[in-house]
Amino acid sequence: MKFGATYEEYLRLEQDKYLGQCSRVEYKRLKKVLKKCRVGRLLQADGANGDEKHQGSDEYSDVCECNSCTLCDEMFFTELNKEASEIAGCFRSRVQRLLHLHVPSGIQRYIWRFRQCFIDDQQIMVQEGRMLLNYVTMNAIAIRKILKKYDKIHGSVSGRDFKSKMQNEHIELLQSPWLIELGAFHLNCDDSDTDELGAGGFFKNGFFKNFSCDLTGAQPLLTMTISETLKYEYSLTCPICLDTLFNPYALSCGHLFCKACACGAASVYIFQGVKSAPQDAKCPVCRAVGVFGRAVHMTELELLLKRRDKDYWRQRLREERTAMVKQSKEYWDSQAMLSMGI
Repeated sequence: MKFGATYEEYLRLEQDKYLGQCSRVEYKRLKKVLKKCRVGRLLQADGANGDEKHQGSDEYSDVCECNSCTLCDEMFFTELNKEASEIAGCFRSRVQRLLHLHVPSGIQRYIWRFRQCFIDDQQIMVQEGRMLLNYVTMNAIAIRKILKKYDKIHGSVSGRDFKSKMQNEHIELLQSPWLIELGAFHLNCDDSDTDELGAGGFFKNGFFKNFSCDLTGAQPLLTMTISETLKYEYSLTCPICLDTLFNPYALSCGHLFCKACACGAASVYIFQGVKSAPQDAKCPVCRAVGVFGRAVHMTELELLLKRRDKDYWRQRLREERTAMVKQSKEYWDSQAMLSMGI
C-alpha cells in the first residue's frame, strides 16, 4: 500500500479518538499542488516545443501557469510550514499534559495517589502515549515524503533546504525533546506494573519491547523502534561533561545537557536555573542563539535515569549540591561586597 493510502487510513481511524482535534499534514492537498505544478511545467515544455496537443483539454484547464513555480512554492512551503508548526505545538501540549499527570508535584501528587485507589488510569495514559507517538511519526513521515516528492518533480534541493529551515525554527518533529520524554515515559511505565495491564497489547512482550535504555555501553542510548524502517536513537551523554546526563535539560534546539553543564555554558549559577541565561547565550553544540529561554526540564528522562542507576544518581546529586553551595557562597559574598561599595 502506498503511503498516501496508509496515511489517509490512519487519519480515518484516529478521527474520533484522542487526536481528532489535533493539526495534521494535509498530504493529499499538498500532492494536488505538486500535481498542478508538474502539469504546468509539462505544458510550458510542450508550448516551447510547439506541441499543442493538450490545448483545450479539460484535464489541463486548472493548472499552474506561473513561471519557475514561484506561486506554487509560496503556497506549498507556506502551508507546510504552518502545518508543521501547529503539529509541533499540538504534540508538545498533549505530551506536557500527559506527563504532568504521570509525574505530578505538590498537592497534585497526593490527589493522584488518592485517585489511584479508585481508578487505574495507567492503561489509559499508556494508550494515549502510544497514540501521540503514532501521531508524530505519521506526520513526520508525511512531511519527509512530500518534500522528497517536491524535489523529484522540480529537480531541486528546495525540500532539503526547507527541512533545514524547520530544524532552525525548532519545529522538526523527530528532534523534539517531547518525543524523548514520551519514550522515557513508556519505559517508566514498563518499569512499573504494566504486566498487569492485559488489554490493548501493552505487555512487555508487546508494545514495550520497542523501547530500550542502555546505560552500560560506551555510548548510553535511548532507543525507540517504531517499525522495521523507523528507529530513533538518542544519545544520553552530555556533550560538555561527556558523562551520562544528570538532571537533564533540553534546549529548544533539541540538544540535551546536564543542568549544571548548561548553566556553566550560559555563565549563570546552577541555583539561578537554565532559563535565566542571557538571550544571546548560544547552544554549545549547534551555536543557536536564544535557545535557553524555552529549555525543557526532562522529568521523565530524569526519572528513568534515576531508576536505572541509583548509585550514579546519588553521586552526581552530591556533586551538584556541593557545587551549588559553593556558587551560592560566591554569589552572596559578591553581593555583600557590592552593597558595601568595595
